[in-house]
Amino acid sequence: MASMTVFLSFVQKSRNDLFRKTRKHEIIKTILEAASVTDKETCKIPERHLQRSRTLTPAQFLAFSKHPEQETQAVSRAAEKMEASIQVLKEKLHQKHKRSLLPSDLLSTDVLNKIANISGCLPYILPPKCSPNCMTSKYRYITGVCNNREHPRWGASNTALARWLPPAYEDGLSQPRGWNSGFLHNGFPLPSVREVTRKIIEASNEAVTEDELHSDIFTVWGQYIDHDLSFTPQSTNQPSLLGEVDCQKTCENQNPCFPIQLPSKERNTTSCMPFYRSSPACTTGYHGVLLGNLSTLNPRQQINSLTSFLDASTVYGSTPAIESKLRNLTSKEGLLRINTQYFDNGHEYLPFVDRVPSPCAQNLKADKVERIECFMAGDSRSSEVISLAALHTLWLREHNRLAKALKKLNPQWSSETVYQEARKIVGALHQIITIRDYIPKVIGLDAFNQYIGLYKGYNHTVNPGVANVFSTAAFRFAHAAIHPIIKRLNTQYQNDPNLPNLHLHEVFFTPWRLIKEGGLDPLLRGMLAAPAKLQVQDQLLNEELTKKLFVLSNNGSLDLASLDLQRGRDHGLPGYNEWREFCDLPGLRTETDLATAIENKNVVKKIMELYGNPDNIDVWLGGIVENILPGARTGPLFACIIGKQMKALRDGDRFWWENSNVFTNSQRHELRKYSLSRLICDNTDVSALPLDAFMLGKFPEDFQSCENIPNINLEAWQETLQPEVTCGLPTRVQNGEFVYCSEAGKSEVTYSCYQGYKLQGEAQLSCTKKRWNMDPPVCQDINECENKTSSPCHSSARCVNTKGSFQCLCTDPYELAEDGQTCTDSGRFPKSSVTAIILGIILCCCLAVTSWFVICWW
Repeated sequence: MASMTVFLSFVQKSRNDLFRKTRKHEIIKTILEAASVTDKETCKIPERHLQRSRTLTPAQFLAFSKHPEQETQAVSRAAEKMEASIQVLKEKLHQKHKRSLLPSDLLSTDVLNKIANISGCLPYILPPKCSPNCMTSKYRYITGVCNNREHPRWGASNTALARWLPPAYEDGLSQPRGWNSGFLHNGFPLPSVREVTRKIIEASNEAVTEDELHSDIFTVWGQYIDHDLSFTPQSTNQPSLLGEVDCQKTCENQNPCFPIQLPSKERNTTSCMPFYRSSPACTTGYHGVLLGNLSTLNPRQQINSLTSFLDASTVYGSTPAIESKLRNLTSKEGLLRINTQYFDNGHEYLPFVDRVPSPCAQNLKADKVERIECFMAGDSRSSEVISLAALHTLWLREHNRLAKALKKLNPQWSSETVYQEARKIVGALHQIITIRDYIPKVIGLDAFNQYIGLYKGYNHTVNPGVANVFSTAAFRFAHAAIHPIIKRLNTQYQNDPNLPNLHLHEVFFTPWRLIKEGGLDPLLRGMLAAPAKLQVQDQLLNEELTKKLFVLSNNGSLDLASLDLQRGRDHGLPGYNEWREFCDLPGLRTETDLATAIENKNVVKKIMELYGNPDNIDVWLGGIVENILPGARTGPLFACIIGKQMKALRDGDRFWWENSNVFTNSQRHELRKYSLSRLICDNTDVSALPLDAFMLGKFPEDFQSCENIPNINLEAWQETLQPEVTCGLPTRVQNGEFVYCSEAGKSEVTYSCYQGYKLQGEAQLSCTKKRWNMDPPVCQDINECENKTSSPCHSSARCVNTKGSFQCLCTDPYELAEDGQTCTDSGRFPKSSVTAIILGIILCCCLAVTSWFVICWW
């Protein structure tokens, strides 16, 4: 027994030591040359991870949909480490020098660069290399870099959202509006966002005024396009880098937590809703303070993980890793991957995500063995609601339809050329449908002409980056236009008894409903024939969004209106009046002034009771309650912001479809024929629909047969080998692709490798003297695990290189967390320990028996 006790204590000690070692990781080293200070801050491994065996809470569904992909996660973690390390350094220097501000000569740019390098931010600060070759002239980088040759990171993924006005943080640097208790804004404290929701924004499901002009697909398209332009992930540090705070449990403001406080009458088991702050971008936060110059303060900025351009990143992704996952690399036709398990009357579905089981809901009446996982698309939010998943599916089908047709017309094209040409067309169609058909209906023709106007060509001085106020406030206007009911209709556009209407909360994260309940067609008919909800000042967000957001169980709820308001404060958006002045609109300083912009006097009175001063009004709230402009669905403020953003996206995009260098005249002529209705005709069995899918019509009088809806003639893309091409088709390379192009009588071929491989040799070959000037390059596997300073796996996991990728492995009894990179405690004994215990018990039994015989003999 004594031997057994010693042995078990040794096993437990070894186990605890192992866990402590894995918990001490990501040491932040900051080097201060003048003061000779080195600071270390540790961060513990998140012990919580999504429980795969139970239904997730709404907060966990939100975290899943806001979870960044691998490259974005790396940028976010680097930014958080840099921000935290500089904060720690700042505190140490204040202690050392006993001064409120640091002397300007304490830190140099060189030191900050070293901190940026150690944290991992430096690669995202340095300008990327832009290769001036034929391929980069014809096609976009998937990350959006090098669109602007002089400012190569403008509009690129994983860069900071643009600021049109300086941020309004309570400490001037990073603390959101409403962070400090007792802090007064113009003499008044900011109201709780939940209180604003309950008293001003929330409306019952029955309080719906339907839009007489626009169909429900008008609202769905807005959400889809929003997901093409911006995605700001939640903070990756859970718990926080600088402490043990758990945002699921705390109701205190402590980074990265900014919980939404609940009114006293709503408090039951908790007094708040969990809320994670958005991930920061590299080079923001405390750097100006370190330099000791208040005029150079660099406040916290938020990251946009997507490209800012209207480039169909919803279809293709915004990083090489995501793009590679979505492509069918074995296809000679440049196709995207499809679902190989399920089909929709012969039509394709999106593939499922790689990591299974995914958190998407399952049909409780179905066989427990069969699982319908979340869909995988260019944007991680594709499964949020089935209407959004339907649009993602349509564009997957359209890419593959175009690619097959282009390959048939141009059999000489490589699969890479087919893929890039189809991607180029799909991106142009996104631009056409959005700017020509959608935006004028949103902001009205007058505002469109004022802020956007006619296209005059590419302007290299225009920054196309998505503005923080656009993504966080203005383009969220449509949250007030979401209908609480989802309709599915039969071929005669009548209710189908087998497919009843659904409340919105019944379609959150339910891809099984698409696959098992009729496919895309009934849902699309419902979106085409059902009206959108009208944005009315006392009927803003319905209960499906304020009481049942992401509700799939009894595990609580979220409130979209409160999330929108809190996100605006988190991002430091200035107040409503500052943005009106930005748009040259008159300021509203009194209740009487406010009544000129908001005709509902009861709403004006409630706003003044809560905010005290019109300058304090959150910009999102002010924007959605303004009187709607004639022929529009927004008020003057959001019409201005949306209009300015769309003009920047168009004019600052070198690959905009109307630019003379992007398509030929005949190709642009064909593209102009396209419409959302044509997209539905070409990729479903829906045979009749309105000419303009965004306009509400009655069946059958306002509907047209697909035969009468204009189509693109792809013969405008047919090519023949040029006479001067005498070198023959280039040689293909394993694990890579090439694009052939000819300019000014000069033939070139540009090679590229698949994700996970690097090019050995020259990427670009030229045809000279009837032969290619050098041998083709080789695509060599990248050993991602060699990078010890920035390993793709967490320090708690072991990195193993695989062909074209890598794998993170854990030592028993630890298991891989949801992020695929971190090891978490499984709660069970290691197999080796179990074996050792059994052997120990056998040994102890043998010793006991031997001792017994010895005692008896004695």
